[in-house]
Amino acid sequence: MTEIFGITITEWIGYLASFFVLLSFLMRNIVTLRYVNSIGCLFFVAYGILLDSWPVIITNVAIVCVNFYYLFINKKQVQEA
Repeated sequence: MTEIFGITITEWIGYLASFFVLLSFLMRNIVTLRYVNSIGCLFFVAYGILLDSWPVIITNVAIVCVNFYYLFINKKQVQEA
């Protein structure tokens, strides 16, 4: 498997996922938090696929769906109220 600085591509994806999820918790704006968190979760989905880890895949797909709901579906309901 290809390595960069002795770290596999799979591990780099895992590190990127962790970085974006951690970064999302530093956001003050909830919308920005949800976007950055979704990026991290999508990296975790890719990481889970590469590891063939269904718990990682399912959990992060669910989190992306929740973020999508609050960013795009629930947003319309809040604006109407």
